[in-house]
Amino acid sequence: MLVPFTRDDLASDLVRLGIAQGDIVMIHAALSRIGSVLGGPDTVIAALRDAVGPQGTIAAYCDWNADYEELLEASGRVAAQWRDHVPPYDPLTSRAVRDNGVFPEFLRTTAGAVRSANPGASVAAVGAKADWLTADHPFDYGYGHRSPFGKLASAGGKVLMLGAPLDTMSIIHHAEQLAQISGKRIKRAEVPYRTTSGIEWRMFEEFDTGNAVCSALDGRDYFTEIVESYLDGGEGARGDIGKASSVLVSAEGIVNHAVAWLEREVS
Repeated sequence: MLVPFTRDDLASDLVRLGIAQGDIVMIHAALSRIGSVLGGPDTVIAALRDAVGPQGTIAAYCDWNADYEELLEASGRVAAQWRDHVPPYDPLTSRAVRDNGVFPEFLRTTAGAVRSANPGASVAAVGAKADWLTADHPFDYGYGHRSPFGKLASAGGKVLMLGAPLDTMSIIHHAEQLAQISGKRIKRAEVPYRTTSGIEWRMFEEFDTGNAVCSALDGRDYFTEIVESYLDGGEGARGDIGKASSVLVSAEGIVNHAVAWLEREVS
């Protein structure tokens, strides 16, 4: 008979890995790698909340389902014939992009969860500091100091890769923004945004997170290189959550390491 993991099982594994009461943790998760869980994704979320306790906060990188981007012209604008047909970004209702797995959408729709206002860099969170973490997310350059990623690092937060590939650690985009390197790629695109007065089209500008931040890194799996080198230096922790091989790192620690790595590797 298949014996599923319970909420208590997962909470115990999380604590063993290094998650503590009061922590702020950003989670990237490949839920299928955990194995059978009694209660599914909601049980995983409950176990994470147990591990951080009532004063803790859990978060996930959502992005949004911006499947209209193939319609963008070279200027980054959307042609007039399409504008009335593109669903707008609404922090309250827009789905998290499925490329990141189902966990962000489950967290976004958990009772009490809130979500930040920047579409492409949006973060959902639940817990004691969820409002603070997601508030005032800049529309342009949404991975900087005032973003949830910058706040996570400054507040002593942690990043948990719960079975997720290391190249999906989104806080490294924060390091890309901070690093003093040349040739950073910039993306400009229009986003339809739902407001209380209707839909507004806004042009946003961001370092291109869909590609290597600069041509010097083309062809390299440099997110994985950065995280592996951090772990090889004796930082962070590895362990299993259920059956999922997982990694827990300090948000500030990995950002500082990534900035130094980028500035060393990119001349």
